[in-house]
Amino acid sequence: MKKLAVVSVACMIMMSSCVSKKKFVSMTKLKNDCETELINTRTELNACTDAKNEAQSRVQTLEESNKLLKDQVSNLNKTNGALLNNIGDLATLSRKEAENLERSLASIQEKDLQIKSMRDAINKKDSVTLALVTSIKGALGDINDEDIEVNVEKGAVFISISDKMLFRSGSYQLTGNAKSILGKVATVINDKPNIDFMVEGHTDNVPINIAGIKDNWDLSVLRATMVVRTLQKDFKVSPERMTAAGRSHYVPVADNNSSANRSKNRRTRIVILPRMDQFYNMIEEGMKEAK
Repeated sequence: MKKLAVVSVACMIMMSSCVSKKKFVSMTKLKNDCETELINTRTELNACTDAKNEAQSRVQTLEESNKLLKDQVSNLNKTNGALLNNIGDLATLSRKEAENLERSLASIQEKDLQIKSMRDAINKKDSVTLALVTSIKGALGDINDEDIEVNVEKGAVFISISDKMLFRSGSYQLTGNAKSILGKVATVINDKPNIDFMVEGHTDNVPINIAGIKDNWDLSVLRATMVVRTLQKDFKVSPERMTAAGRSHYVPVADNNSSANRSKNRRTRIVILPRMDQFYNMIEEGMKEAK
């Protein structure tokens, strides 16, 4: 990396001596833009890779369960065949025992089909989640990564926004730039009307003494409802899809032992919730298609 920096500086010096100052400045800006785009692309690639690894892990677990069930089916078939070969006469097996054996085989095959349908549904849901994360990061691409984080945890998408991007200190009134940020989030949310989400307000553990605000519980709830109202009023997000929640200082991301850590804990988090009814519908549709 050091060698590359030296070479870059040398090239810039040589170029500055051969081209006009205006052209040199233009080429330097182009170089910086390319480096910034490369960093953003690598960040998105890492996020996609993490999501892919998580999906592959789930598929592997389901495939192992599927293999176990197939082994059970195979063993039952072998046992059934051995019984028929050894006895040589179906009359020696009672009708009831034969029916029970057939029902057991049918039950195992049905479970095998359910696992396959569930695996397909998980793959489809993970693809939708990955597409959602990519859309959100694309919409927020020009905002500092330290102020806004987008990640996936346990099937849900989390958008964490620093309080300095949305609110004045100790207040639930939005700043001048807040609506620009919320507008970008609303663009992605409105484009996907089938998702629901929750807005969480988070604070640090420093007690507040502000007229009209009782404590950090009160402040966190007021901030969450302010974001929800703004999304509904200014950006036409359907209110049925939103939930406002205050978490006070009880779910910190860092110890409240320094100003830097307390700043990390003061945040608004938008949690895009998985729709379990849609997930189960995917499974049911897979079962119908397999019949």
